[in-house]
Amino acid sequence: MTAPSLRDVLDHTERLWPSAGAEEWDTVGLVTGSHDSAIQRILFVVDVTDETVTEAIDGGYNLVVAHHPLLLRGITSVAEDKFKGETLARLIRANCALLSVHTNGDRVATGTSATLANALGLSGTEPLLPHPLGGGLGIAGTVSATTVGEFARSVASVLPATARGVRVSGEMSHPVTRVTVCAGAGDSLLGNPTVQASDVYVTSDLRHHPASEFRDTVRRGANTALIDISHWAAEWLWLDTAARELSDAVPGVTVDVSEINTDPWTFVVV
Repeated sequence: MTAPSLRDVLDHTERLWPSAGAEEWDTVGLVTGSHDSAIQRILFVVDVTDETVTEAIDGGYNLVVAHHPLLLRGITSVAEDKFKGETLARLIRANCALLSVHTNGDRVATGTSATLANALGLSGTEPLLPHPLGGGLGIAGTVSATTVGEFARSVASVLPATARGVRVSGEMSHPVTRVTVCAGAGDSLLGNPTVQASDVYVTSDLRHHPASEFRDTVRRGANTALIDISHWAAEWLWLDTAARELSDAVPGVTVDVSEINTDPWTFVVV
């Protein structure tokens, strides 16, 4: 069987995760690589780091599909004395293409938040912010009656372990049936009425002041608890889903998921 070209693979990734679904500020799509190059091995990663690039090159992969864009913000140099320049040079020399699937991968019906919601056992799910292309940002749903403490333990059980663990702001015994989630940084949804009406909101990268203000606000209503999880861990769950979808689209190509933990935090002191 003749290996598909990068152009062929990009046709499939565009159907799976349309670039039109990306946020305006986002930079998704092909970062480096020849459209005519043959693709036999594909590696999915959350982050483009020294370790994941080394894994891709040493493993003979022809394409890295990264959730987080390497070039999210403009740069003025790709000199190899800088991380991004060196990284691009390494990939180019190894004939390894790089593709970013970021917020366009969040918004599809099988995207990052949907995968997290499924892992947590949510039912009757619907997007918090629907998108015209289908899917949307964030997910709302229900779980069997439990408590904040028990639900937090179940969250920890489905995620890969990280140094920061799972942080909770709320009362352990507070009842939980209505749950909202947003994989990745979700403080932009703290003002969402559905989030504020839920019993618990699961997301990442919550900062002191927004979290404190949110808790003071919701105490007058649903008393919504916050569960803050690792950004990497939340989105790493989606890689298996994405890899399976692309593998089904391009049979005969090896599609793997990196097991490297790229959460930036390595230990805590308490």
